[in-house]
Amino acid sequence: MAYTDIDDPSAYFQTALYTGNAGTQTITNDGNSDLQPDFLWFKERSVSGNHQLINTVSGINKKLMSNSTSGEGTQTNYVTAIGSDSFSIGNNNGLNQNSVTNVCWQWKAGTSFSNDASSTSVGSLDSAGSVSTDAGFSIISYTGAGDGQASSTQTVAHGLGVVPQVLIVKNLADATNWFVYHHKNTSTPATDVLYLNLTNATGDDNGPWNDVAPTSSVFTVGGDNGTNGNGDGMIAYCFAEKQGYSKFGSYTGNGNADGTFVYTGFKPAMVICKKSSAAGTNWGIIDNKRANSFNQISAMLNPNSNGTEGANNNCDFVSNGFKWRTSDGNSNASATYIYMAFAENPFVTSTGIPATAR
Repeated sequence: MAYTDIDDPSAYFQTALYTGNAGTQTITNDGNSDLQPDFLWFKERSVSGNHQLINTVSGINKKLMSNSTSGEGTQTNYVTAIGSDSFSIGNNNGLNQNSVTNVCWQWKAGTSFSNDASSTSVGSLDSAGSVSTDAGFSIISYTGAGDGQASSTQTVAHGLGVVPQVLIVKNLADATNWFVYHHKNTSTPATDVLYLNLTNATGDDNGPWNDVAPTSSVFTVGGDNGTNGNGDGMIAYCFAEKQGYSKFGSYTGNGNADGTFVYTGFKPAMVICKKSSAAGTNWGIIDNKRANSFNQISAMLNPNSNGTEGANNNCDFVSNGFKWRTSDGNSNASATYIYMAFAENPFVTSTGIPATAR
């Protein structure tokens, strides 16, 4: 039995910390493997500022904000170049304000993908992007064909070759919410939706996914403008679980400082969580870089907010999962949460080397 699909997760996901200099700079990753990023998610830590999401499919001069409904904007002096193990940034304050601390979470896809639906009979809309079947991640661009009606249902090839567990979709042209499909959102996840830019609980809505779960070849979009705007460019981030590298699950908080333990099968590098059973709490991101060299981790940023980094969500990253040390509502109230987790190390490598806790 294989312990992991990926021995070195840093080949596909890394977090970089840097301090702005109001000029230009190149940030080099420090993982065991080189990582040429395709999806870069930036957030200022020490001051308020929008989350900035940039990918190589749309182009590195384009950006979206996870805490905003705004469509895609152009910023020529944000990310100026992508290297084999680095990225370079210009002098725009959004990414490089002098003396401001920043974080950039990075994912690699790396293989060009294109699907002509009429030729392949896979999906009903053409799609293109960048895919890593090894890491279970794809960035997919397509043009919507909806008209707000159930008859607008379309299917889009995602290139993963397996069923994705998470979809994050944004209309590039219009002011719409960020739509999130998560396979553990409810017992019937395709009927429900979460919004990356909002604090809402999960909602019943057939518009985004037309109540149809993704397959190993396509995901379905209904008549909602946010996932299938007629003539609008769309971007989809698609994630499939890979043993020892990524896990997309749910847990029940216990409302106690001796909090819930969540098994992932690896030592996490990053966890994204959201209370799904009730409204009013933020999405949260914690990672192994914005932390002490020992447990506990407490630095949380909120994808739906432009706020500064908070420090009230204590969590232990251990060799096979994460354990909350807080009763905070963003992470461990007596409620149901969904999460996305990416690995620093697998619990045991394919050659039998075990991970250790922090």
